[in-house]
Amino acid sequence: MAWIQLIFTSSPKQAESLSDALSECGAAAVTFQDNADQPIYEPAIGETPLWSATSVIALFDAETDTESLLTALRSQIGELPDHRIEAVEDKDWEREWMENFKPICFGEKLWIVPSWHEPPQPNAVNILLDPGLAFGTGTHPTTALCLQWLDKADLTGKTVIDYGCGSGILAIAAALLGANKVIGVDTDPQALEATQANAQRNGVIIETY
Repeated sequence: MAWIQLIFTSSPKQAESLSDALSECGAAAVTFQDNADQPIYEPAIGETPLWSATSVIALFDAETDTESLLTALRSQIGELPDHRIEAVEDKDWEREWMENFKPICFGEKLWIVPSWHEPPQPNAVNILLDPGLAFGTGTHPTTALCLQWLDKADLTGKTVIDYGCGSGILAIAAALLGANKVIGVDTDPQALEATQANAQRNGVIIETY
């Protein structure tokens, strides 16, 4: 299915009302993005701050009458901020998504391998792991550093506890690298389910709490 994107450069104050109006006009999805590379650090409880320059991106069916759409938006919120319309190339989005995840090596012998790829080094320590709901595929810098450390560590006979286990990637790595006992701890029930499913796929036992 072909799509178009309607992209606005908005202030934080206007972004929410613009998003609501786009949804009422039939947007399939509305996304907020940073338009000025502005970091937002840990917000206060209950706050959801936006960037000072926020892109509001709405996705519509390619057959949408854009002139009628813009007219309807103006009737709801008045003058519209700067905007542009872009066509979104029709692709096999599932395959496109999968292409972004390839086997990654951490250290000398530890690999993270998505299920749709063959392990580049079959005799290495290969963790079979697909991106999912739970955090942790090895792409985040902190996870990568931990994997590199585990690759060098002597875990033989050790007990390893993975606090905030997410997908279970670090716990599984520890188990495959020789740890005697591995425990995964997380407050998110989905993370514990993901850890157990990934542990089973990799043939290791992880206690989860």
